[in-house]
Amino acid sequence: MDRETLRQYLTFYRDLHIDTVFLPAGAAIASQPAVATPKPPEVVLPVMFAPDSGADSLERISADIGDCKRCRLCEQRNKIVFGDGDQRARLVFVGEGPGADEDAQGIPFVGRAGQLLTQMIENTAAKEGIPLKRADVYICNVVKCRPPDNRTPLPDEMEICGQFLYRQLMVIQPKAICALGATAAKALLNSREGITRMRGNWHKWRDIPVMPTYHPSFLLRPYNQNAKREAWEDLKKVLHFVYD
Repeated sequence: MDRETLRQYLTFYRDLHIDTVFLPAGAAIASQPAVATPKPPEVVLPVMFAPDSGADSLERISADIGDCKRCRLCEQRNKIVFGDGDQRARLVFVGEGPGADEDAQGIPFVGRAGQLLTQMIENTAAKEGIPLKRADVYICNVVKCRPPDNRTPLPDEMEICGQFLYRQLMVIQPKAICALGATAAKALLNSREGITRMRGNWHKWRDIPVMPTYHPSFLLRPYNQNAKREAWEDLKKVLHFVYD
């Protein structure tokens, strides 16, 4: 592997917040080439590919996840919740993590919050004259296993699972991403701002526009009527940006 290719890989991993790359046992990369020194073996890449390699796919990412035991979330999960929808979608929704219904079925956003998200997508699209159904978008989460008692994923859990989310987004290459809730927004944008301040404004993830908005589970609470109106306005903005 030449130095430029290695530099590109390391830059790619840095963007994914990965700071360790493992070599085969006994392998080393010489800092200065020497006469008669054998060519060192190539770096064994983690389960990721360079952004422009064209080698990745959702099927390969799912296979790489396998029966994942990389973090503590595997201990109580029932099913890994990979993603759902059109693999060539122009719009991707990213949530926080699976809940009980999702853990049981292996499909993201199928519980009460998921039903609300489906209504938001389809009803808003219909009112805006956009022929769009839930099946036309892609939906996934920051973490693929349900956190115990639906707690917020911990930073190390988000970092471990984040590599697979980033690969999903790079394979799909949507025109825009809608980040549902503070956890998804922070995972994608590496921001400490609250969702109230971030929502309604465009941000960027690797040059892909990102619109943060409230998570549907937050909108189910009866005292959040203003948030419902704001979330619908955010969604209208996203739909017109992507499909007009």
